[in-house]
Amino acid sequence: MNTLFYGFVILVFVSIILLIEGGYLWWKSGHSSEAKRLENRIRMMSAGGHGDDRTGSILKQRELSSSPLMTRLLLKVPRIHALDRWLVQSGLGWSVGKFVMLTVCPPVVVALLGRLVYIPVAALIVLMLIGALYAPFRVNRAVGKRLKRLEEQLPEAADMMSRSLRAGHSFATALGIVGDEMPEPIGSEFRAAFDEINFGVPLNQALGALATRVPISDLRYFVIAVLIQRESGGNLAEILGNISQLIRSRLALLGKVKALSAEGRLSAWILGLLPFGVATVISVVNPDFMSVLWTDPAGFKMVGGAVVLMLFGFVWMRKVIRIHV
Repeated sequence: MNTLFYGFVILVFVSIILLIEGGYLWWKSGHSSEAKRLENRIRMMSAGGHGDDRTGSILKQRELSSSPLMTRLLLKVPRIHALDRWLVQSGLGWSVGKFVMLTVCPPVVVALLGRLVYIPVAALIVLMLIGALYAPFRVNRAVGKRLKRLEEQLPEAADMMSRSLRAGHSFATALGIVGDEMPEPIGSEFRAAFDEINFGVPLNQALGALATRVPISDLRYFVIAVLIQRESGGNLAEILGNISQLIRSRLALLGKVKALSAEGRLSAWILGLLPFGVATVISVVNPDFMSVLWTDPAGFKMVGGAVVLMLFGFVWMRKVIRIHV
């Protein structure tokens, strides 16, 4: 009896250990940092938008959705691959199907909630618009932050490639060194270009795909300089060093311009938010005073005219304070 009991306990213990090990292996294969890095590398390589059939045949194509039916429907939408490249540039790991669901579902949920709980029509429309714009706003913000980070990392990457070339490495090996040594997001981008070259993609197409995935002017100058050097010759290490110095000087000047225009940006935000803040305070303190804007036809016209003028002033101030360097 004791032998059977102890054997049963041992089997239970071994089963628990195997269950934990299986769960760990499952998590590591799909959710660990190595798996995410590999998936991100494949996604970067497959979103370059190559037009060559030979290139497309050796690179894994990025899935637009996890559902085959939705993928077929999305492929019928014009310029759907441009949306896919935009999502790749954000670094969020979203597919087009997930983006569509996050854009369509929140307004539907808000509309259903409006049928269950009484919400004024104007407020319901505003909430639906906010729900529909959440996903595009988040992606656009992520793209801006990621491209800004890439632009800040590019001088260091150019310097690292210049040092690698002076040490005797080839250009492709220098790309791999940057991909291994530099942090995200520039490390994964250069690593994807290095992997494409190892898979047999010509260098000019791999660099063109890199410039497509990362649409910043400094990286395009970098790609153009490398391609011109391959055609005409020259000291590529010196060229990359000069590009790095030029980018650093431009970023320093851009930082100075942003510091000098900070007052204008702050004024634009204050002037843009002040009317809404004052209207909210007045609505709380004296609701009858503001109700005329919603009950009288002339009030709607005044509100519409004020919103149009505010938008025009906001766009004008943005044009004034936005200086391109």
